[in-house]
Amino acid sequence: VQLQASGGGLVQAGGSLRLSCAASGRTFSTVDIGWFRQAPGKEREFVAAITGSGVVKSYADSVQGRFPISRDNAKNTVYLQMNSLKPEDTALYYCAVSARYLSRRQEEYHSWGQGTQVTVSS
Repeated sequence: VQLQASGGGLVQAGGSLRLSCAASGRTFSTVDIGWFRQAPGKEREFVAAITGSGVVKSYADSVQGRFPISRDNAKNTVYLQMNSLKPEDTALYYCAVSARYLSRRQEEYHSWGQGTQVTVSS
């Protein structure tokens, strides 16, 4: 599976963006997908993850209730709807394939996409 993230941009605090993670490959519906982010000078951190079926989801405390994750396996795409954005959400956002059930550890992910920049102004 190869992934490509898109949908980032510049938005004011309180606004919304929807990120997309498009995948190639026939086994997309069998893999768990996660979103991570990395702000300048900080380590990459877990944001959210979703199982292949889309039934089970996991969120970082910092985005719980604001960033629902979803997927459309017919379109080979995972979405991250980002609502009530804050300046501290500014980061480069990546999607990747989890090698372990809904892992929150970046070491357990592979096939990273190239990242999409999200900038939230105050």
